Amino acid sequence: MRFGIKFKNIFFILIGSAIFSFGIVHFNMQNNLGEGGFTGITLLFYFLFDWDPAISNIVLNVPVFIVGWRLLGRNTFIYTVIGTLAVSAFLYIFQQYSIAMNLQDDMTLVALYAGASIGVGLGIIFRFGGTTGGVDIIARIVKKYAGWSMGKTMFLFDAIVIATSIITYLELVEGMYTLVAVYLAARVIDFIQEGAYAARGTTIISNKSSDISDKIMKEMDRGVTVLQGRGSYTGEKRDVLYCIVGRNEIVRLTAIIHSIDPHAFVAVTSVHDVLGEGFTLDENKKPLSDD
Repeated sequence: MRFGIKFKNIFFILIGSAIFSFGIVHFNMQNNLGEGGFTGITLLFYFLFDWDPAISNIVLNVPVFIVGWRLLGRNTFIYTVIGTLAVSAFLYIFQQYSIAMNLQDDMTLVALYAGASIGVGLGIIFRFGGTTGGVDIIARIVKKYAGWSMGKTMFLFDAIVIATSIITYLELVEGMYTLVAVYLAARVIDFIQEGAYAARGTTIISNKSSDISDKIMKEMDRGVTVLQGRGSYTGEKRDVLYCIVGRNEIVRLTAIIHSIDPHAFVAVTSVHDVLGEGFTLDENKKPLSDD
């Protein structure tokens, strides 16, 4: 646990690296699909020059590590080095002991499997503080010295790599399936980053806000925050309630609200990765599960 490094994070970064590498070898490499970022460059070198992605991944990342290590912070840099080395190690292992998936006749499934496995792998790595190096570090450097957002830099880099892949070795159909896989991977990464648990946040405006909040706390054992609001048109001041509940509790919550005030204004939004009492902490502020 020195320097704040957690073995739990390292373990899950290794798991994520394994899933990511499995997808690259068994879906992208076996079925002639490309990818964005540095991974896309390693695949480009593999299909054009038969260069081992396990080696080219390290060769590409070492110069970037040297230039950008100060921008990552000590812990993130260590996790990134571990993630990058683990990806190369697993790429080598899965190439030596690969499984023939035989999905060439259904490229839609190939794209879906590729996107899902890459998204899950990278999502786990990112969630536990690591990266796989490459474009992430370049984007941080460009943001610092050129002022570009990281998202803009990463999108531009991915677009250049995928376009180059289509021009050099991908057919148009394979290029389209590559885009499907990249899009799906991005959505899966977001899902894992935001948290698989999706709660609902409710904003409630009513003349009977006190009765509503009391009943929610009594019958649902959920906290309610009272905010001070003012109508823009009338200038009237009134309480605005905000309450977060589980996705499966939203029907019960709205029933409670309407039983007291059928004319209450209720806005429901999705909330991801909820932390705090009732979700990750109990009433004594103790974690509901171990870290």
